[in-house]
Amino acid sequence: MRAEAGSQSLEIQIHPGDIRKRVRYFFLTRRHLILWSLLALLYLSGLALAAAVAPGVVGGLLGRREYQGLISERRLQGERLQALVGRMDDLDRHAQALGLRMDQIFLIYGLPPVRPRVGARPVAAADPRSIYGDTIAEGRRLQGRLRERLQGLDASLGEVRDFETTHPEQVSTTPSTCPLSGNDLVLVSSFGRRRSPFTHEMEVHPGADLAAPVGTPVHVTADGVVAFAGQVPLHHSSLWWRLGNLVIVQNGESFFTLYGHDDTVTVRAGQRVKRGDVIATVGKTGWATSPHLHYEIRRRDAGGEYRPVDPLVYILDRRWPNEDRLLVAARTAPPLQGVEPLPVPIGRQR
Repeated sequence: MRAEAGSQSLEIQIHPGDIRKRVRYFFLTRRHLILWSLLALLYLSGLALAAAVAPGVVGGLLGRREYQGLISERRLQGERLQALVGRMDDLDRHAQALGLRMDQIFLIYGLPPVRPRVGARPVAAADPRSIYGDTIAEGRRLQGRLRERLQGLDASLGEVRDFETTHPEQVSTTPSTCPLSGNDLVLVSSFGRRRSPFTHEMEVHPGADLAAPVGTPVHVTADGVVAFAGQVPLHHSSLWWRLGNLVIVQNGESFFTLYGHDDTVTVRAGQRVKRGDVIATVGKTGWATSPHLHYEIRRRDAGGEYRPVDPLVYILDRRWPNEDRLLVAARTAPPLQGVEPLPVPIGRQR
């Protein structure tokens, strides 16, 4: 390679190793030199730039994968959080149902109603830093309410346990079970005022009618003594005669339980019975449009009179629609008026 003095070009000669081959000549002008120099410089600059930014590009790719992994993990944790809040809501409803059942027990034992705790519960605010802020706030609210319910249930359970320990006779003579077992029963008429299926006039219905197949065993709902077994004579009382075959049990000094429209009666007056004993079978004797049991509870009030109470409230082994309303009505509604007195002498158990 040589450059001639004063020339404006660069001569490049390439001599092959074999002398028989011809020599190759290349002539580069100054313009060619500058162009190739710039291309070489750009190439080297590109290599240098690639070497400089390569770690950042690789790191960005790895960061994007990590970010996507975090997004997936957050979605999974959010689903778990929502499932836990849903489970907590189920527990809260279950605790509420237990509280209602505890209120029933207090009522049938004659204990003062459970007083709710005084004091407002602070409302949990949503965390604006999380897309699950509202769910977290709901979970905290449910957690606080559930804690209060469980504390109240624990205190009420302690009171009931103490009462049952110190008053075993009152516990055994308090109606608390359903007189019919199994699932073949339907509530066809509730406690209170209703339209008579015979006269179509409004009348007082002091019990609950439970429809079941003829022959279904009728169980006494508390310990006691049979005060009456049979059918009340028409000349004595037309209202009681309409109940057909009837069993009346005196349960301690506080209750009478009545079981009407029986097909057969398996006990006699003066017989002692224990809760769960079979005393009759379901029938349609008396004024009955279909086989059913008329179940009635009379409770002694402060004046010594035995007044009808809603028997559904005194059935703890079954659930009924609108139990909360039944409980409120049992505590606040005035006694039924125009109720026929019991057709048996009221006295102490034999």
